[in-house]
Amino acid sequence: MKKTWLWVKNNKLAAFLAIILLILVVKDFLGSQVVRQTNYGNVGLGKTSMVALPKAELRTALLPERETVPSESEERLVIKTSSLSLVVGDVRQTSEEVINYAQEIGGFMVSTSLDKPQEVPFATVVVRVPAEKLSETLDYFRSLAIKVSSENILGRDVTDQYEDIGAKLETLNKTKAKFEEILDKAEKVQDILQVQRELTSLQTQIDSLKGRREYLEKTVKLAKVTIYLSTDEWALPYQPQEAFRPKVIFKQAVRSLVKTVRGVAKLAIWLAVYLPIWGGILLIIFVVKWLQKRKKRI
Repeated sequence: MKKTWLWVKNNKLAAFLAIILLILVVKDFLGSQVVRQTNYGNVGLGKTSMVALPKAELRTALLPERETVPSESEERLVIKTSSLSLVVGDVRQTSEEVINYAQEIGGFMVSTSLDKPQEVPFATVVVRVPAEKLSETLDYFRSLAIKVSSENILGRDVTDQYEDIGAKLETLNKTKAKFEEILDKAEKVQDILQVQRELTSLQTQIDSLKGRREYLEKTVKLAKVTIYLSTDEWALPYQPQEAFRPKVIFKQAVRSLVKTVRGVAKLAIWLAVYLPIWGGILLIIFVVKWLQKRKKRI
């Protein structure tokens, strides 16, 4: 340690360069570990574009959008989602039974995945089923389990969104009809082109709103159910209440050790890749020291 400190004290420039290089290597290494996730949001609902039209009748053609108040409709549109964490005897077989049942009652499989089939198998199955059959579907899925670790049902009311889309569509369709009337009367090429651009923009917004409305209608009719399956309760998203399980703790410690070893190996690879740089710096330092010693001898 003393020798290292003395070397740093006598070679401040070289030590400074070595520290900067190490910081860059570690920064690049850590940066390479970042996993970026892309989130998909809802479809945006644009407003009618406004342009400066040459004629007064064109400038007054656009109708103002209606603003809807909270709906008091008795028929509510509710999107239902549910999730279950199940301990089962055979993960693969249970996954197939879940998918088959969903298809039999008029639903379908959205996605399925199976991890670590040779160790502690864990599967995630996502299905959509008719909303009116959600209760009996959950009862059937529970019957497949040795133990139900957790479950939840969520509802999201989209009645206001649905009615707001209908109001916007009504406004856009009226505006489109006005522009079509203006187009029939237009004589100048410039006016015709400008009105056609507005009609294209309006049609794009109408199609987008119709797609959003259709999405809400279908989502309300089909409830989404996510099922987590495993033979070990500790592999499920929900953790059991037992605080001390030596076997599980040992597995977690081994996994942590493997992760640490992999991290050290990756860092060693990064250092090896940067060898020409920091190796060159060390070589320059060695040559400078050798020349200084030789000069002193002379």
